[in-house]
Amino acid sequence: MSDVAKCPTCGSYSKIKVKEGEGEGETTYQAVQDEEAFKKIQQLKKAMDKFKMKADQLEKELEELKSKHS
Repeated sequence: MSDVAKCPTCGSYSKIKVKEGEGEGETTYQAVQDEEAFKKIQQLKKAMDKFKMKADQLEKELEELKSKHS
């Protein structure tokens, strides 16, 4: 995932890249487009749903194991 920060020039959220060179690194800012942000949000939501399903499955399995040992 890209690093995101506020652009010091325009104040919008931007992807940042630091180019290492002689002396200090040069930071470039590229504005985050709404479409890009929506795609990332959708990816994160899908990943969260997948992990939530796994967590629910593991909770059920744990309850079954606890009930068998009681």
